[in-house]
Amino acid sequence: MTQSTPGTTPLSTAQAAREALASRLDGLRRDAELTGHELAVRCGWHKSKASRIARARTAPSDADIWTWCEACGAGDQAADLIAASRRSESMYVQWQRIHRDGMRQVQECTVPLYERTAHFRVYASNVMPGMLQTPEYATGLLRSITTFQGTPDDVADAVRARMARSRVVHEGNHRFALLIEGAVLHYRVCQGTELAAQLRYLQEVMARPNVSLGIIPLEARRTVWPLEAFYAFDDAQMAVETLTAAVNITAPSKVHTYLRAFVEMSRMAVYGAAARSLIVKAVDSALF
Repeated sequence: MTQSTPGTTPLSTAQAAREALASRLDGLRRDAELTGHELAVRCGWHKSKASRIARARTAPSDADIWTWCEACGAGDQAADLIAASRRSESMYVQWQRIHRDGMRQVQECTVPLYERTAHFRVYASNVMPGMLQTPEYATGLLRSITTFQGTPDDVADAVRARMARSRVVHEGNHRFALLIEGAVLHYRVCQGTELAAQLRYLQEVMARPNVSLGIIPLEARRTVWPLEAFYAFDDAQMAVETLTAAVNITAPSKVHTYLRAFVEMSRMAVYGAAARSLIVKAVDSALF
């Protein structure tokens, strides 16, 4: 996985949230003047369990947090800590877990988020942004993902759900700022003729008044290196896609860092006629 910002990756952000929770729990133990062994006895656990939780090696369940707080005489803090735990666990969700019943449900459950987002900012470093994909392109991509992950094959239903979710581009009051790495125009996740059709659709969409499309040329001088793909939903939430997991970020400082990277990369991109020229060349390449 590529590095996202100096010293920070999506995975490290999620891990930092887990460690912060563990630190707060261990702080309660110290405030109660309990040793790890004494805490484990009060909780009715093996002593190693308390140690693993305190060192962020094991994620505590809601019941674990409640028991820990009660053992430390801090039952009034349990609800807040359980909420923090749920937030930290929702930050990093493995794709195989998300897709255990197929991919259609994932497309459908994000529809409310897409519908309430006024301003989308998307950086695509590996494939076309989901909301711009044609059915054929999406089919090729989702079938590859299903095969790679070994998850249930509901590709046809997932594609229909993705197309339905993509109505936000054409309906409602939504704005889209999209950045695509130039190489993405050439990645053949589907047949050449299907890729050409996808690229032609890209040309259609970029003409819409609510869409700003920038393409970062291969020869662009990089002031920010290529990153993992990410989607910003207004200024409130960031979804970062890695090979193994989806990382959801809501901490304002982390969201701001990604948005700052987006601004910097926007300066490296070309727009309008220059972007169309790159797309036309990619169409010609896809057909030969």
